[in-house]
Amino acid sequence: MEHFSWFTLMGLGQYDYILGSILVLIFLTLAGLSIKKALSKEGSVLPDEKFSIRTIFEILTIDFLFDLFTNMLGSKENAKKYFPLLGASFFFILFANFLGIIPGFLPPTGNFNVPVACALVIFVMYNFYGFKENGLAYLKHFAGPVIFLAPLMFIIEVISHFVRPVSLSLRLFMNITGDHLILGVFTNLVHYIIPAIFIGLGIFVSFLQAFIFTVLSAIYISLATAHEAEIE
Repeated sequence: MEHFSWFTLMGLGQYDYILGSILVLIFLTLAGLSIKKALSKEGSVLPDEKFSIRTIFEILTIDFLFDLFTNMLGSKENAKKYFPLLGASFFFILFANFLGIIPGFLPPTGNFNVPVACALVIFVMYNFYGFKENGLAYLKHFAGPVIFLAPLMFIIEVISHFVRPVSLSLRLFMNITGDHLILGVFTNLVHYIIPAIFIGLGIFVSFLQAFIFTVLSAIYISLATAHEAEIE
């Protein structure tokens, strides 16, 4: 099923997901600069009187994500340490998903390359954090608690770790693709009222998939940075 896209009209249809990702990054950059400017003003500790983009980001960042990461990672220090990666992943995936709800745009996460890229970043970084936190002792995570089962456990754990980015990618890609396809089908069949229901569903799915991706990423970081017990 073909979907209308402004980029296709401009002859750039093959770069749709790249240009869509760039739009999301530009939006997040401008939003970040705007919020930073607002926070630099006197009295910035007080919330805005009116509902604004700063309010949205503060609710998602402080009241939701930071508390979530604090509970998952064990302390506020850990939450601060890993928030740049996890927070950036959440907001990029969230708004990349939201882009597909706007008429004339396709969600970048509906192209398999984008979820794979996001998942590979998480895969590389949580292993990096594991080695940074534990040194070579991080390899004990792959050996299991019993020494004579270590060779078998090592193979199983390596396979398990390589499956993680595949699982993250497929889950995000298939859910966003399916949601966008359903929205497109019902919009073509019925032009009024009914599509609004599926737009609401699309917003929920977009948020849910960004949340699941980020939570799983936080779990992987938590497991990688944990100090492994000695092998018996």
